[in-house]
Amino acid sequence: MTRIYLIRHAQSEGNLYRRILGWYDGHVTSSGRAQITALKNRFLEIPVDAVYSSDLSRAWETAQAVALPQKLDIHPEPAFRELHIGEFTNIPYGDLHYHHPDLYDALFSFSPLWAPKGGERFQQVADRIVPAFFRLAHRHSGQSVAIFSHAMAIHCLQASLQGKHPSQFPLPSGENTAVSCYELQDDRVDIRFENDISHLPNSLTAAGLRGSRENAPAVWFQAMELEKEKERQFYLSARQEAWETLHGSLRGFDGPGFLQEAREQLQWDRHALQMVMLRGQAVGLLQLATLQNVREGAGYIPFLYLRPDYRGQGIAPQLLGQAVSVYRPMGRKFLRLLCDPGNQPAQHLYHRCGFVKKGEAPGALGTLDLLEMPL
Repeated sequence: MTRIYLIRHAQSEGNLYRRILGWYDGHVTSSGRAQITALKNRFLEIPVDAVYSSDLSRAWETAQAVALPQKLDIHPEPAFRELHIGEFTNIPYGDLHYHHPDLYDALFSFSPLWAPKGGERFQQVADRIVPAFFRLAHRHSGQSVAIFSHAMAIHCLQASLQGKHPSQFPLPSGENTAVSCYELQDDRVDIRFENDISHLPNSLTAAGLRGSRENAPAVWFQAMELEKEKERQFYLSARQEAWETLHGSLRGFDGPGFLQEAREQLQWDRHALQMVMLRGQAVGLLQLATLQNVREGAGYIPFLYLRPDYRGQGIAPQLLGQAVSVYRPMGRKFLRLLCDPGNQPAQHLYHRCGFVKKGEAPGALGTLDLLEMPL
């Protein structure tokens, strides 16, 4: 008898930032690393003879939970990669939902209608992952094997093992680090359990991780044009509301100065100022300063903002994800921003997303914390 453990990777940037990663090599988050520790503890008393992983780093890093304690090599296996998203790789969920609603529905219902340019259909995923699953089972006959993969790829495999197309398979995709166990004798597959997360404390489940809530509104981003009166006023009102909330009054507020700074940044990069869009409505702002901190290899965020009625809903991490998607291709190694030490909701958000305090900097009305996150 051969035993195979099929395990989904830990929380990654795509889960936290609500982006459709596909083959984009997104990193594991700080919460994901805590999930990996919990997974490691689960397998301390479970002997494994071989470890295989998708060659994407979020699965590879998760595989270390089993491989390192048992002193095993991790064997890369591209057949266990996630669904290839093609032209939609690493875009926000909200972008696909707003601009291509039919494809959005097709993607999350595992429909045969999902056929992105340059990407894969679900049946193509099944056609590569199922043979690889049985190939490893035969290679390690009589042993125990751990395989690390991704949500949609795992769903395609689980459906195929029961003779169904992924769209016909009712079992929801497992949470991050969910474990499934199969026992194979000849060509017979017995399901011991699927998508089990009993090793995770409640704080590390999807329900416990506020920033990765499945029902968080999914936003998209649109370049702002300050020459348009409506957008210019939205920018100024956002700056004003943020200032007054932090400082209790408008003392020291310099609207023209903020506008001038934004215009200068837009001269160098037309995407330096982006509106956060929920469906067709602007609900926030993301401002980037792509020419600052270049020598230090850092990407700087001078301002991010959500309207008060959209805070606390899991949207804010998506703004950070958009900043990552801009700065990482530029070769930046860190993401930096300033935060008022008394702004506890913002401090909690940033630390949860992986920022740490690196120093202090003078602000308009006091000292601010300089926070930094590795990219």
